[in-house]
Amino acid sequence: MTLVNALLEIPGLQLRVRTGGDLLDREVSRIYVTELPDPSRYLSEGEFVLSGLLWWREPGDAEPFVHTLAQARCAGLAASGADTGGIPGDLVEACRVHRIPLLEVPADLSFAVVTERVVLALAAETGGARKRLLSAAADAASLSALLDRGAAELGADCWVVTPTGRVVAASAPGPPARLGPLGRHSAFAVDGRNAVPWSLVVGAELGPGASEVAEELASLIGLARGREDEVRRTRMHVAAPLVRALADPAGTTEELTRALAATGLPAETPVRLLLARTPGSGAACELLDELLAVLSAGDTALTAPAPDVAEEAWAVVPADSGWPGDWAARATDALASLGRGRILIGAGGPAPIPGLRGAGDEARHAVQAAQRSPERVAVASGDELGMHRLLLAGAPDELRRALAGRVLGTLPRHPELLRTVRIYLECSGSPTKAAERLHVHVNTLRYRIARAGEILDADLTDFRTRVEIYLALSVES
Repeated sequence: MTLVNALLEIPGLQLRVRTGGDLLDREVSRIYVTELPDPSRYLSEGEFVLSGLLWWREPGDAEPFVHTLAQARCAGLAASGADTGGIPGDLVEACRVHRIPLLEVPADLSFAVVTERVVLALAAETGGARKRLLSAAADAASLSALLDRGAAELGADCWVVTPTGRVVAASAPGPPARLGPLGRHSAFAVDGRNAVPWSLVVGAELGPGASEVAEELASLIGLARGREDEVRRTRMHVAAPLVRALADPAGTTEELTRALAATGLPAETPVRLLLARTPGSGAACELLDELLAVLSAGDTALTAPAPDVAEEAWAVVPADSGWPGDWAARATDALASLGRGRILIGAGGPAPIPGLRGAGDEARHAVQAAQRSPERVAVASGDELGMHRLLLAGAPDELRRALAGRVLGTLPRHPELLRTVRIYLECSGSPTKAAERLHVHVNTLRYRIARAGEILDADLTDFRTRVEIYLALSVES
């Protein structure tokens, strides 16, 4: 990182400070030579402007020129008074008012020499920053240590974030949204072909030189991620035997007990099972890992791909891991920012070892229920679906539709009666409550129920008949 005061030390330039001596710690991104009275369209933050003042004709000309530099947040101005009989007084005053460091270039010094020396200084500093970052990466520094090194080189805090908003690592506490009063920042994609991409966010608007350093940092972060992925794959091997035991319908409780013990999870602790399905994609395991991290359960949970099913992955989460009560809503929001294909999540449990197989079946049926949702991202939990929906989810589609068609007959051709029957059953067969929900007179409600009973050829006051019809309606919903 090259600062304005470093330019004063470049041999042979002999630059002299005219005003702004307290502002020399500003970073220089590049040098820009101009003789335009209004160079605003060509300026960017951090540029060090060099001018022979050919645009200056009389006192007052300096104010709009310097104001333009201040608006662009330039690092400073170096001017030669060779053609103006020295540095004009109004230029010095304008720079003082607008807080732009002003350096005077000797009248006998060529601008070509100034430009060449400054460019070499910027290149040398950028190269040095790259070498220091590469050295940190070669030492297998942690991701946090690498960001700390990058923040020191760039002079700004750094974050690694995912599309869900999760902060993977940072050189400063808090999310990157807290980037000062104006929220200025720069973002760089981290190399890698991942279902959950990472981005490097730097808490400043970077010039070209600093951007090159940030891009190098982003590449090194990609390498560090590769090392973390290796660790993740090792953890998958730990969970794989338990996932295989859950997938084996002939497996015994003793086999599940041994597989759970092999994971290192306490045998007496109930666990929750999550099943992720990504139709047409092999990203289920990575998406599930991201979800667990968002829910702050990633440190204690274990994930593994389903055996022989590339589109599925399982997670085993201890019930005492601080699982949030609103996890389903948070999961839906987080996963909505990932990928383009469908993402389905089903949950079962929590359950102790004797109930693990049942919790696994619950998760499978929950995923089946989620798959019937029209949403791209669907999350279903067995404890929220209700027993009847879980049982229906476990039945083949053709069987479900056949049973529903047999029970409902031609009632679906009468939408008003179909809705009336549904609400009537949801109100536990109370004509008064159902009439209130439908905003109709209770006699109208009774007439519709009687008419529906005729079409169904069924007695809607009979409990078993109500259960059958409600299950059939659940298939249709």
